[in-house]
Amino acid sequence: MAYQSLRLEYLQIPPVSRAYTTACVLTTAAVQLELITPFQLYFNPELIFKHFQIWRLITNFLFFGPVGFNFLFNMIFLYRYCRMLEEGSFRGRTADFVFMFLFGGFLMTLFGLFVSLVFLGQAFTIMLVYVWSRRNPYVRMNFFGLLNFQAPFLPWVLMGFSLLLGNSIIVDLLGIAVGHIYFFLEDVFPNQPGGIRILKTPSILKAIFDTPDEDPNYNPLPEERPGGFAWGCKFPVVGCPAVRLHCVLSSVTSHQFGQPYSHHA
Repeated sequence: MAYQSLRLEYLQIPPVSRAYTTACVLTTAAVQLELITPFQLYFNPELIFKHFQIWRLITNFLFFGPVGFNFLFNMIFLYRYCRMLEEGSFRGRTADFVFMFLFGGFLMTLFGLFVSLVFLGQAFTIMLVYVWSRRNPYVRMNFFGLLNFQAPFLPWVLMGFSLLLGNSIIVDLLGIAVGHIYFFLEDVFPNQPGGIRILKTPSILKAIFDTPDEDPNYNPLPEERPGGFAWGCKFPVVGCPAVRLHCVLSSVTSHQFGQPYSHHA
């Protein structure tokens, strides 16, 4: 019975969120079982372009470190925001959601050529956080019960918290930059006088992923916000004191961190 309930709950996750989080969990499990090592997964332009290890373009987005607090919180964070976007502003637009993944991954890979990051999964999560926060500007957030702010400030609060804990903020900045580029091109520029839609989902993606139109009377619930987690540590994350401290603090206070307590029309 428990297995059936778990299976049904798993199948209810939207397909893109389910596929990405499952890939991340399976990749980490393979590393934990020593079937593969992180050195076979990380982003290395020389190995990609000179030795044709093309899989690194994908695997560097799938590994968040060894199983532990850091991995657990990042997975919950990724799962929640990815699912909220897919069930919210991207509901019925799976092809557009996949295109956002491809566009964000491409830009991060391009920027990754110039920064010393070898795993880009956390930056990708920050991108999802940024897009969600800008599309939910009236959601009020609470930081450890001390700081109240609106959702668009969330990525910056996370970056400031990482900075206070001594972590690198390059990850946060990269995710914010890519998220802002996507949000501007998709949500802002087309609505300006004389603006045009630059980002157009390829028809092949629409043919593969889009489903028939849903009930036009469907009104999705407001997107919600989970707790906070560790950010900003570059590989290797094993033994990083800042990450351990960050994870402990996050585990103690994650129920309060970032919980929305009101919604405005």
